[in-house]
Amino acid sequence: MNKFSSKSIAAIALASTVALSGCVAPVAIHNGNYATPIGGSPVTANTTPYSSALVCLGNYARANNIRGPKIAVGRILDYTGKSDFEGGRQVTQGGSLMAISAFGKSGARLVERFDTSVSELELKYANNRLIGDEGQDFRKILAGQVPGSDFYLIGGITELNYNIRSVGTDDFIGDRRASKAKGIVNGKLYVMNVGLDLRLIDTKTLEVVDVISYQKQIVGREVGLGYFRFFDNLTVDLGAGERSQEPVQLAVRSVIERAVVEMMSNIYGVPGASVCRNAFGPNGDPMGPIGTTGAFIPRTEATFNNGDVREDSNAWRGSYSNSSSSSNKGGLRGSRN
Repeated sequence: MNKFSSKSIAAIALASTVALSGCVAPVAIHNGNYATPIGGSPVTANTTPYSSALVCLGNYARANNIRGPKIAVGRILDYTGKSDFEGGRQVTQGGSLMAISAFGKSGARLVERFDTSVSELELKYANNRLIGDEGQDFRKILAGQVPGSDFYLIGGITELNYNIRSVGTDDFIGDRRASKAKGIVNGKLYVMNVGLDLRLIDTKTLEVVDVISYQKQIVGREVGLGYFRFFDNLTVDLGAGERSQEPVQLAVRSVIERAVVEMMSNIYGVPGASVCRNAFGPNGDPMGPIGTTGAFIPRTEATFNNGDVREDSNAWRGSYSNSSSSSNKGGLRGSRN
């Protein structure tokens, strides 16, 4: 190790710095950019363990000629009150958008009520005869041209609990002589959770026909290794580690999709997850549709005993085969008419 002098080490460090600085030039290259972005992974479907169950419900409804009611999604707000001075809100503010996507995967008939600003503006223009359609001098406003909703969904993200439980270890191993090698090993594991409360309301009567309360735990881990030793006039200090956490916002999407699965199965009259799985759990809930997840008004006799299914953490989870004909218009990305 004597061949490594202080000057040679400094020269190596300087050369490495110059080489790295060449990756970003102060002058734009031929395509007009200073640097070429890294990456390039393809766009994929944004799915959860319950997405395939939503698609299966849509296929079931189409295969059985079930025409569900029209559903609107209102505000699903963040009621946790958790925010960071630098990072802002800790939980997504897009719960309503996630619910709309979930209903779309299930083949629901959706009507827009979340953002009607464009429609209201065009209605105002049409009322003043400022908008013209092809073949007409101006767009006509007809009574009853906007379909109404039969039910609407509202609720909120009500829980975000940090550090439900955590464990860790931090170990130092090495000879007590300064010249000998020493090592560090550390690891941590922690659990948090997010909770959601949703309700489905009859638009005409304002009767709450379905209430669901779900939570999901989120796990994170961290591991690290370190090595330190003196080699004559050279010091070696190496470290490596890995840290990962289940995405919090994806957990919120999972909870919302699980809730929509249960609501749509009730609307379609689906007798539990057995429609998408050959065998599932006990048959029926002796307490009926009231359980620890909430309560709902059964729309058919088939869904009356679905209370136990809502409490089963494995219900609707995983992959399901399509139960409809090949004329499926739905998929993991959503649905189209």
